[in-house]
Amino acid sequence: MPSSSSRTNPAEAAIRAEGLTKRFGSLVAVDNLSLTVAPGEAFALVGPDGAGKTTTIRLLCGIMDPDGGQARVLGFDTVKEAESLKEQIGYMPQRFGLYDDLTVAENIAFYADIYRVPRAERRTRVPELLAFSNLAPFQTRLAANLSGGMRQKLGLVCALIHTPHLLILDEPTFGVDPVSRREFWQILYELLRTGMTIFLSTAYMDEAERAHRVGLMHRGRLLVADTPGAIKATFQGELLEVRAEDQHRARKILAPLPQVRQVLAMGDRLMVTVDKRDDALGPMTAALEAGGLEGIRIAPGEPALEELFVQIVRREEGQETGKQ
Repeated sequence: MPSSSSRTNPAEAAIRAEGLTKRFGSLVAVDNLSLTVAPGEAFALVGPDGAGKTTTIRLLCGIMDPDGGQARVLGFDTVKEAESLKEQIGYMPQRFGLYDDLTVAENIAFYADIYRVPRAERRTRVPELLAFSNLAPFQTRLAANLSGGMRQKLGLVCALIHTPHLLILDEPTFGVDPVSRREFWQILYELLRTGMTIFLSTAYMDEAERAHRVGLMHRGRLLVADTPGAIKATFQGELLEVRAEDQHRARKILAPLPQVRQVLAMGDRLMVTVDKRDDALGPMTAALEAGGLEGIRIAPGEPALEELFVQIVRREEGQETGKQ
C-alpha cells in the first residue's frame, strides 16, 4: 500500500496544473498547460518528439521550475515543496539509471537505500515486486545482460520500491517489442487495481488508448484532454480503409482527390478520411484503377487516436493561420 505520509486524499486531485509554461530561450516548450488528474486514474500524454511531454513531466516531478503557472502534485507545490514531493512519487525517465555492472537484486537494493526503505519492509516488498514483474528468476543476472523489456521492468521495480502514491513514466515502452509492451501494461493495470495513480507519456497512439484519459500535446500546447471514446466522438468526416499492392502509389493517387480530407499510412493499409463514404467510394476506386493498381480493397474504418490527432493538429494550425 502507498505510504501514509502523502497529503493526497480521495477528494483531491492527484495532479493539478494551471497555466504551466516553460521556455528555453525563444522556444516555448510548454505553453500555458492546465490539466487535472484524479487519484487512481491512468492519464496518458501523447504527442510527437518535441511536443513538450518530457518537459511537462519534469515540471510535475519538481525537477524543473516553471517560468509561469503552478502545479500541485499529491498536495505538494512542485516548486516550494519539491523535495517532499520527490519522496512520494515513483519517477521513471526515458533512460532510467540502472547500473549495468550490478545484478537485478543489487540494483533494487541500491534504490531501496536511496529511498531509505527500512530493512523489515524490504523483506516483504522486494519479493512482491519481483513476483509481479516476473523478474524473480533473474535476480542474479547483470542488468547489462537483460533484454529491453526486462530492463524496463527492472526500472519500474526500482521506481516502486518505496511504495509511491503516484507513478510518473516518460515513454516507458519506447523501443520495446510489442510483447514486452503488452506485459508492461499488464503490470500497470495491476498497479491501478491497488489505487495507484499513473501519469505517463507515450508516442504510441494505440498504447494511449489503454489509459482512462488521454492528453494530446503538440508544440508545447495541450490540445485536448478527455477519454479515448470522447475524443473519437469529435472525429469530423468518415473513414475508409484502403489496401492496394502498391500502397505508396495509392497514397499519391488518393491525396489530391476533392473527396479526400487526409490519408494516413497505417501498416499495410491506408486510412482515408472523407466527407461521406458513399460519395467518395466511386471516385476513389476509379482513380486507383485508372492508376493501374491491383489488389484494391476498400472498406469502412473506425477512427483511432492517430487519425484524431492529425485532424486536431491540422484544425489548430488552420485556425492559427486564419484558414478556418
